[in-house]
Amino acid sequence: MILDDIVRDRKKDYEKRVLDLPLDILKEKIKIDDNPKFKFYDLFKNNDFIYICECKHKSPSKGIIKEDYNYLDIAKEYEKYGASAISCLTEPNYFLGSDKHLIDIKNNVNIPVLRKDFIFSEYQIYESKLIGADLILLICAILDFDTLARYIKLAHKLGLSCLVETHNEEEIEMAIKAKALVIGVNNRNLKDFSVDTNLAKKLREKYKDVILISESGVKDCNDIKEIKRAGLNGVLVGEALMKSNDIKKTLEEFKNAN
Repeated sequence: MILDDIVRDRKKDYEKRVLDLPLDILKEKIKIDDNPKFKFYDLFKNNDFIYICECKHKSPSKGIIKEDYNYLDIAKEYEKYGASAISCLTEPNYFLGSDKHLIDIKNNVNIPVLRKDFIFSEYQIYESKLIGADLILLICAILDFDTLARYIKLAHKLGLSCLVETHNEEEIEMAIKAKALVIGVNNRNLKDFSVDTNLAKKLREKYKDVILISESGVKDCNDIKEIKRAGLNGVLVGEALMKSNDIKKTLEEFKNAN
């Protein structure tokens, strides 16, 4: 399964990383605010619907998504034309992501930046803080309950917000029990990368009192309209924007879709 392969290879990456920069030294490099401001969570106080726009060069299912991939210019356009937050892939083997991409983006925008990766260790959470992420993705499919709850607590201690990714009712229940404040429903099955564009909308029918974000599968304004009508709180969209020849026009159309 693709997810298993990604996590396996990511763990191999970190065998070297931990040797190059041990956790105790990594912790010393981190500055923790006494009163962390969860800017990502604050978005939901003033917005009925948010747009997390993704910088994404490649995917395991589609290959190279955007040949001319200038992630920094893309991120600046996202901010300029109304993105609520930016998602940045940092997984290098299957998505061609990089920590440097996130660092550069964070240094050039003033909206929250999500580190989108496959987090399986506390080391990665401390590392996310060090490279400047405002929030991290925690995927229920690769974490057990106790680990998820511990990671959410650690992230908040470090001043990081969390987007907890789910794929079914069982995982949403797990996220709620672990005290996730924002839950994403990935319409893409990470085991075979098939997409069910109705998944998030169906799950919203049962879970009406949680902040729920629809991830993956958005192709056009009609998809945005349906997601809004279903009562979801936001969308994470990447591929449709990456394939657009005019990010400004596409993002403005998405934002005006009602």
